[in-house]
Amino acid sequence: METLQAIIKKIEQPLQFASRDSSKNLAQIKNLGKSLLNLLAMLKSSLPQLSENDASVITDNLTQVFSDFDRQKLELRKNKLAEALPLLEKLKISIAAIPATGESLKIHDEQTLLRISDIKEALAKLSLPVQYLKGVGPKMALRFAAKKIMSVEDMIYFLPRAYEDRREIKKINRLEADKKQTIMGIVVSAEYKYYGRRRILEVAVSDNTAIITAKWFKGRMSYLTGIFKKGTKVIFTGNVTSNYLQKIMIHPDYEIMDENDSDNLLNFRRIVPVYSETEGLHQKYIRKIAFHALENYARYVVSPLPADICRKRLLPGIHEALLSVHFPENDKNPDEYNSIRSEAHRRLIYDEFFFFQLGMAVKKTGRILDRGIAFSIGKNSLLSQYYKLLPFTLTIAQKRVIAEIQNDMAKTTAMNRLLQGDVGSGKTIVAMSAMVTACNNGYQAALMAPTEILAKQHYRNISGWAQAIGLKAVLLTGAMNTAEKKETLNLINTGNADIIIGTHALIQEDVNFHKLGFVVVDEQHRFGVLQRAVLRNKGINADVLVMTATPIPRTLSLTVYGDLDVSVIDEMPPGKLPVSTLVMAENRRDKVYQMIAAELEKGNQAFIVYPLVEQSETLDLKDATNMAEHLQNDVFPDYKLGLIHGRMKDKEKESVMNDFQENKINILVATTVIEVGIDIPRASLMVIEHAERFGLSQLHQLRGRVGRREIPSTCILLADYARSDISRRRLKVMEKTGDGFLLAEEDLAIRGPGDFLGTRQSGLPDFRIASIIRDARILNEAREDAFSLVAADPLLERPEHLLLRETLIWKWQGKLDLARIG
Repeated sequence: METLQAIIKKIEQPLQFASRDSSKNLAQIKNLGKSLLNLLAMLKSSLPQLSENDASVITDNLTQVFSDFDRQKLELRKNKLAEALPLLEKLKISIAAIPATGESLKIHDEQTLLRISDIKEALAKLSLPVQYLKGVGPKMALRFAAKKIMSVEDMIYFLPRAYEDRREIKKINRLEADKKQTIMGIVVSAEYKYYGRRRILEVAVSDNTAIITAKWFKGRMSYLTGIFKKGTKVIFTGNVTSNYLQKIMIHPDYEIMDENDSDNLLNFRRIVPVYSETEGLHQKYIRKIAFHALENYARYVVSPLPADICRKRLLPGIHEALLSVHFPENDKNPDEYNSIRSEAHRRLIYDEFFFFQLGMAVKKTGRILDRGIAFSIGKNSLLSQYYKLLPFTLTIAQKRVIAEIQNDMAKTTAMNRLLQGDVGSGKTIVAMSAMVTACNNGYQAALMAPTEILAKQHYRNISGWAQAIGLKAVLLTGAMNTAEKKETLNLINTGNADIIIGTHALIQEDVNFHKLGFVVVDEQHRFGVLQRAVLRNKGINADVLVMTATPIPRTLSLTVYGDLDVSVIDEMPPGKLPVSTLVMAENRRDKVYQMIAAELEKGNQAFIVYPLVEQSETLDLKDATNMAEHLQNDVFPDYKLGLIHGRMKDKEKESVMNDFQENKINILVATTVIEVGIDIPRASLMVIEHAERFGLSQLHQLRGRVGRREIPSTCILLADYARSDISRRRLKVMEKTGDGFLLAEEDLAIRGPGDFLGTRQSGLPDFRIASIIRDARILNEAREDAFSLVAADPLLERPEHLLLRETLIWKWQGKLDLARIG
């Protein structure tokens, strides 16, 4: 290994010297090509004889560059030199990635892999604190921590946010108008100029051919005046405009140069990476540290994708991709890198998706191998009685989904199924049929809801059905007094309770089920993975059905619920009237109040929802508390108003909701605490204040609180039109459609997956590079490949998959054992 590094040094020194002033120095160096060819031949013979070794291929490419170098004219030699420099950097990384003599090697098509026993050592190297990288140390490590860069691996995967094309630094007098270009020069002046009341910072830069003026209208202008001192050497990259007096760049990207920076091959004559900065971390420094990380640690990055997948998807090697994504070769297209469409990006994105989907596939397979309860489906007298209770016929979609669930329940393997259904589609009816089947087989069933209000509503519906067919349903919540709770726990423990409905109180240690066989988790994304796992594990290989009224776009469900079987109720019950939706501006508030009064006169009820509980000092928004008082005293004095929000005690909320359900309250002023599941039969009008503050899916959920019966219903979105175009687009979509799945796709596109789900607890993976929206095609490819591989080798036990398995276990960090619930 020492020999290889020594040869590289001998190749690098004359190349760097020649590049400093290529016209002058190339003329001075005689037979440079011949000398380099000898060194390259020596390097080639010293390389380990590995198939498809990157270093060997790059050495061949360099040999081709210099094969006729000495015979070429000066201009062609300069071009060849520019071509060779990025190849040399790539060669240095590849040489560093070759294990030292004596290390065990194993050929696996696209790359050299370490033995499994060495993987942990390699991963330990990647897990080293970033402060151990050359040039970092404890002080700079704290600054990197502000960018969530804690380890060497974090640094390697801290990818550029943009790329600047500095392959050609233009002379100022050769700049073309309306093109993005790069110049380098010396600051001649930096001063504020006033145009009326507007203050503009103008920085004049000269390169001895002409002067260009950079202008800043906003941002940290006082900071900029401190760094653009007269005589400072700078690089500006930006769009050039010109008038008859001067050439101008508006808010260009800039970099302050040191005297020796023009010799630094990371910052010049190449496509240059631009990283996200923070105080104390600047571009040149980050580039230097990123390069050190790649040079010394990229060899430890393990991504043993099977060779057939790499060939099928035409994927470059992982080390090649990492180097290229940080420091693209000069023959690459910067536009592809800036739009994250380069082949290097594609490999890294595929990697993230593949290992996530592989984990999902293994989890799903693990459950297939996991023993469940084979419920008897055939003779189900209780279920027949239950269906006779219903005053309506099930929809085709409900019947299809019930059949899918019954089919799962009949198997000897554990069920894990996600039930998606829009507001009012009849999910609870379907869940009840599964719980009745479990009870008919002598097992208990449990339903866990995210809020006490929703749990009580489920209890009111289910307890009536249960009692009519001879089953006992009980409610367990945290707000129960000691005597009530003790009695309920006794019923659960002795088996006298058949269906248990509750909040997170169901997963407390003192809850011991007699024979839990079926679990329903409502509004699944409100619960963490561990909460769902704890409830499931209280049973005897219990089957699990998770329900959500939040329609989830297909790309998101493939990611978050990729290990679950999915059922969708995509049909509304006949006769259910759609809720008409109107977007109205603030200046039509009086009209809105008239519409509320008209509904109240018919004996109907109304919701008015606000984004805040109380007035905020920082946000100019109406709040529920003050507006409830104003509406009661000044607008609707003849009607009874109620107030409900998340800060109220459970008993207070319960009292208000009971009064509203019994029509003792005409108007309920609320926050989004009423978003989920609440059923008020006489509610016909929903008014949402500051609707631009809510996401589409949240607005759709709130809209679903009205129109629960045959009463014609309306949802009014009161909005501030001074808000962004995105807000206006979101609200217009609400007016056009009541389809929750269409709205979910639109919401995902507008807000992104993190905001759509609203919480990390949702199970959405924290992808470093991949985007499930932008990269949906790659996601589908990775899912197809991962699930096909696991179908052929369910537990990754084949010899050729052992490295894959070890890497997967590390990437999932112990989460695979939660397979049964996701």
